[in-house]
Amino acid sequence: MTPATPRYRALVLAMLLLVYTFNFLDRQILGILVAPIKAELQLSDTQLGALGGIAFALLYSTLAIPLALVADRTSRSWVITISLGVWSAFTALCGLATGFWQFFVFRLGVGVGEAGGVAPSYAMIADYFPPHQRARALSIYSLGIPVGLAAGALLGGLLASAVNWRWAFVAVGLAGIVIAPVFRLIVKEPPRGAFDPPAATPAERVSVWAVFALLAAKPSFWLMAFAAAFSSLCGYGLAFWVPSVLIRSFGFTLLTASQYIGSLLLIGGTIGVFAGGWLADRLGKSDRGIYARLPAIAWIVTVPLFAAGLTSGSPTLSWFLFLIPNGLNILWLGPVTTAVQHLVPPPMRATASASFLFINNLIGLGLGSLVMGRLSDAMTAVHGTDALRYATLYALGFYLIAAVLMLLAVRPLRRDWVG
Repeated sequence: MTPATPRYRALVLAMLLLVYTFNFLDRQILGILVAPIKAELQLSDTQLGALGGIAFALLYSTLAIPLALVADRTSRSWVITISLGVWSAFTALCGLATGFWQFFVFRLGVGVGEAGGVAPSYAMIADYFPPHQRARALSIYSLGIPVGLAAGALLGGLLASAVNWRWAFVAVGLAGIVIAPVFRLIVKEPPRGAFDPPAATPAERVSVWAVFALLAAKPSFWLMAFAAAFSSLCGYGLAFWVPSVLIRSFGFTLLTASQYIGSLLLIGGTIGVFAGGWLADRLGKSDRGIYARLPAIAWIVTVPLFAAGLTSGSPTLSWFLFLIPNGLNILWLGPVTTAVQHLVPPPMRATASASFLFINNLIGLGLGSLVMGRLSDAMTAVHGTDALRYATLYALGFYLIAAVLMLLAVRPLRRDWVG
């Protein structure tokens, strides 16, 4: 097969980024719509936290590994296409929910679809870009997180204010269904391991147990996976609940909160994600441990800045205090996802990525919004409308746990690196 041209590689990366943007738009749009949903369906913060976390993450995490194995053995492009169609359809159905359990089932469906989106994309990027460009390419792909979160906040707020929260789900879901066939027409399956040494590309069929066994023997995998999970526990929780903190504690309207959050995510998040990949590619040539050390430093700096923003009495001052940590808390995406690609040979990459994401998402995505919501309900009697603000403040400690685990991964990562 003729190697892809730089222009086509850029087009593929742009399409993968678009799909990833919808991935996060669809999963996190619920966060900006909490207030009207809570009022109409009479749900507690614990129930809303479950919808934002475990309802989505339960099947999203568990199905990611078998779907990644299918992607490693068949067409990753087809797996991503079908996944986009499925999660978009269930997102639209969320707009029809009339109660907690119906909403819960629809969110399970969103998770089923999104389970097949990320790990195959990681593997495709690794096969479209040479090693010295992968962290930057994966960071560009990871821009889908802040862009998707920002789009979810802005579009959700606008649609809910102009029509209602139900139409917000229906509109973004239908848009994803339209994009799915376009993605399949444009994105072709790349040859596996084209930019890797021949010795790193075994010819035998991938066995999921072989991938598990290889990863299980590498301490860096476990340390990075659990570090990312604790970081995501806090990050997903904050992304879900901070809009409600602005409404309850700062007196924002839904539309104002969506614009405030959207601007933070779009500016701080995009800079942070891209900076992580650029720094890792630049500094990691001489020391592979940089891929773990950079995220640890970022999380340590994140905690006091987020805490200052949450306790500030000025929304304007809080915006500037939130801006930097909104970039630093997701700086890890490019470096760590690149490092995971280099823990296994090329034919195992989608399954290895899914194994990493299983730990990250089951703990981080599954528990983040739920833990903060439960804390908020428990502290309401003492703190009233400020209970949610205190819940998010206490949860920042998970970033420090993540930083310690990632620092412990620095030395093992140097030994475990493949290629």
